[in-house]
Amino acid sequence: MKQLNFPAYEFKLRKSGDGFQILDEFRKKWISLTPEEWVRQHTLRWIVTAKLYPAGLIAVEKRITINGMERRFDAVVFDRESNPLIIVECKAPEVRITEEVFDQAARYNLSVNAAFMLITNGLTHYCCKMDHANQAYSFLKELPEYTE
Repeated sequence: MKQLNFPAYEFKLRKSGDGFQILDEFRKKWISLTPEEWVRQHTLRWIVTAKLYPAGLIAVEKRITINGMERRFDAVVFDRESNPLIIVECKAPEVRITEEVFDQAARYNLSVNAAFMLITNGLTHYCCKMDHANQAYSFLKELPEYTE
C-alpha cells in the first residue's frame, strides 16, 4: 500500500484470496484492504493516538438516510454525551479532494450535525469547523485535540 501523510502505524494484516485484509480494531473484524480502507485505518489511528480522542467514541461506516436515500459515512467521533463531534470522510490516495468531495461530506453532515468535518485522502487533510446556522464551514489548520 502507498505511504500516507500520517505517522507509521503497525496494523494486523492477513492474506485473503487474491488480496489482503486489515483488522479494523474499531469494528472488531477483518476488512478487505482497499486503498480507501488503508486511509480510513490510518486516519482513525491518528485521531486516537495523535489527537487523543477515545476509541470508544468512534463509530465506523454507519448508515444514515439523506433525502430518502441510504448513505454510509466513513466515521463519526462523538463527545461524551453521544453528540456527533467530527464527521470523517476518507478517500483513496488517488482521489483528489475537490469541492464535490466537500459537498458530499457537508450533505452527510446535515443529517449528523457534527461540529467538525475531517476530509482526507491520506496525503492531503482538511479540517473544517461547521457553522450550522449559516450552512457553511471554515477551514482550520488542524483538527483540535480531544479535551474532556
